[in-house]
Amino acid sequence: MQELPEILKRRVDALVQLVPAGNVSTYGDIAALLGGGIDARTVGYALNAIPKNETATVPWQRVVNAQGGISTKGLLQRHLLEGEGVVFAPNNRIDLKQYRWPGPTAAWAACNGYETLPPTKSSGEQLSLL
Repeated sequence: MQELPEILKRRVDALVQLVPAGNVSTYGDIAALLGGGIDARTVGYALNAIPKNETATVPWQRVVNAQGGISTKGLLQRHLLEGEGVVFAPNNRIDLKQYRWPGPTAAWAACNGYETLPPTKSSGEQLSLL
């Protein structure tokens, strides 16, 4: 695992702290909000550096992959999300149409140096970021 700059870790943490209980975001969404060419894998590295017993400080469990899945080692993550009311489908995935956080407000993003996510399609699907 690569060592990330502390400022990047703090920026990831600040965004993840905004994801409300009962909602999730994706690694790619957090990367897009950070801007500057940060990718989903880098977000994953930053979140992996957080001790898993520190969910009260940074709710790392609310960040999932682009398909709404969690790690195969994610029993703690699943337990924490279910405790917040997030329901997993029979395929062990979260319905992102229902639980995906749309990102911070444009005003917050502008004041804090972050991007905003593009609007979603009427079907509830996220637009491609590429």
